[in-house]
Amino acid sequence: MSPETTIFRQAWQAKGVRAILATALLFASYLVVRQAVAAWYFEQPLPQGARKAIAWDPRNPEYYAGLGSYYLQALEDYDAAEAARLLETAARLNPTRARYQAELGDAYEALGRVEEARQRYERARQLFPHSPEINWRLGNFYVRAGCIPEALAALKQVVAWDPERRGPVFELAWRGVGNGRQIREQMIPRQADVLVAYLHYLVGTERMDEAEAVWTELLRLGAPLRPQDLFPYFDGLIRHQQVEKLPAAWQAFQEQFPEKRRRASEENLVQNGDFEDDLLGGGLDWRVWPVEGVDVRQDRRAFFDGTRSLRIAFEGKHNVDFWHVFQYVPVQPKMEYRLTAYFRTENITTDSGPRLQVLDAYDWNRLAAATEGLTGSSAWGPLHLDFKTGLETRLLLIRIVRPPSRKFDNQIRGTAWVDRVTLRPVK
Repeated sequence: MSPETTIFRQAWQAKGVRAILATALLFASYLVVRQAVAAWYFEQPLPQGARKAIAWDPRNPEYYAGLGSYYLQALEDYDAAEAARLLETAARLNPTRARYQAELGDAYEALGRVEEARQRYERARQLFPHSPEINWRLGNFYVRAGCIPEALAALKQVVAWDPERRGPVFELAWRGVGNGRQIREQMIPRQADVLVAYLHYLVGTERMDEAEAVWTELLRLGAPLRPQDLFPYFDGLIRHQQVEKLPAAWQAFQEQFPEKRRRASEENLVQNGDFEDDLLGGGLDWRVWPVEGVDVRQDRRAFFDGTRSLRIAFEGKHNVDFWHVFQYVPVQPKMEYRLTAYFRTENITTDSGPRLQVLDAYDWNRLAAATEGLTGSSAWGPLHLDFKTGLETRLLLIRIVRPPSRKFDNQIRGTAWVDRVTLRPVK
């Protein structure tokens, strides 16, 4: 072959390659344009948008899945059969996408094809074993099917991996199962944050017997906790008048948080009565609730003894009904007690000043007593309150209060300090 012929052939081959590349580029551009148009249509309102997206890009499984989900959820356009057909296409185009399998399971279940639905749900879990969404769907399916152990196993994955779903899972389990022990043993992982969430749920839904079992399990776990994780249990015991369980629960709390052990003894039933420890705000410790017009805090500059007191400052703009410093104290019925606190005041105005109050926590008709109010300025001195509990009084509410004044000049101003609060049986 002559050199001229060779050059000629090479030139034509090069033109052919360029033509092929140009054609491929044009085709790729065409596909990109089609895909872009399809994506734009898919953003439009369903179902028309999704159908046009499928027409422009029939190989995209997301469009079939989106339209199938629409037909499963729509009120007016509900069509489980059409949903199943579309989701079957999506699952065929992408058989490794767990969501497509689960949604196809939804469609099959809606059509009464229960065994096929189960297979699809299980296939979805195989593809994404720890997915909260997949296990949530699977757990719901098994609850509806009455397969309780399988349901609890799936829901266990949800509570372990998705904190936002824990409340709905707990509710589903109690509605669908109702056996507290079975739920606790088969669905609740030995995971501190899950146990805390479940404890709060049980207290909030008034299931105190089961809450006690979870409380015990949580403390036995020995995982790091915060005091506020455990306070709802005390509130539940108080609300349900299970006063006899409070001392043991408080002892367990203190063992869990030895650095926050309160100063109390048989000689003084008030926890942290000298305010030397930080206020915990729950359990059997002092609780301080915010109220407009009053500033409450611990004070290291003024105290009767030790290194701290509780300072209560009234700003002078409100006739405040103040009762927002309080503590619950378990006591014995039919017993005499003396409540004492040391007060100091500075420029307390109005005829109604701060004072010490004791109440039966459940019925103020059984017991309600208070000291005289303090006004003006005074040095440190004690206020005493002697009383006897009745036959049914087992829990006291000790408060620092200031009742509103009925006088014209009723906006209280000034500061009071409180220290060494004690409650002792009178022997």
